[in-house]
Amino acid sequence: MDPIINTFKQRLTDPAAKDQVRYGLFVSLADPVAAEIAAASDMDWLIIDTEHAPNDLRTTLVQLQATEAYGPDIVVRPQEGNRALVKRLLDIGAQTLLVPMVDTAEEAAEVVAWTRYPPRGLRGVASARAARWGRVDGYFDTADDQVCVIAQIESQEGIQNLDAICAVDGVDVLFVGPSDLAADMGHLGDSSHPEVQDAVLETLQRISANGKPAGVYAATPETAERYAAAGATLVIVGVDTMVLSGAFAQLTARFKG
Repeated sequence: MDPIINTFKQRLTDPAAKDQVRYGLFVSLADPVAAEIAAASDMDWLIIDTEHAPNDLRTTLVQLQATEAYGPDIVVRPQEGNRALVKRLLDIGAQTLLVPMVDTAEEAAEVVAWTRYPPRGLRGVASARAARWGRVDGYFDTADDQVCVIAQIESQEGIQNLDAICAVDGVDVLFVGPSDLAADMGHLGDSSHPEVQDAVLETLQRISANGKPAGVYAATPETAERYAAAGATLVIVGVDTMVLSGAFAQLTARFKG
């Protein structure tokens, strides 16, 4: 079996695609049918979230399986930066990881090491689903290059160390989290606060200036457009739970409002 190419990572360096804004969704319902519906929506990418959603290893696995036949690239966000968690997610077939709360270059380098096999890193060795149970030819020779690491910047400390994090070999994308950044700046629950928005826009511009792709979560279409204009090329524009909640609210207002 041929190596499994990480198309998300491939597009980051493709001259025809790397500057295009790609829009995506958080997948948080912990259900393979819901994930498959999201995958069929023609969004560019999806994030299976285990940080703020009740996903575990098994629900993540079945969602990877359910979405595999569709077009969007799939990213998995572990619940935290943890060597054992990263290893297990890679073993079940995740190739792109969005690691939350990366505050320093040292933390970023540690995350990268967890995703690489020795001698380049510290990833444990197993012939699991990622290698299609040993059927991928030369898997251990190619796996490192197919892993994509996204460092999530969501604190003032992370912003202060941004240039150093960008310089870490193996960090492919930096993703800004406005909600936690707002809380860290003293504006809990108000990511639209002007101080927070200024910090997000400046951070996106700095990421781009460092030659790295910039990602971000946008709470509204207007915010998404503003972030794209600031240099973000990977923009999350919704969460499946909120999409469902909004649709129910519209039906309720129509028939019971």
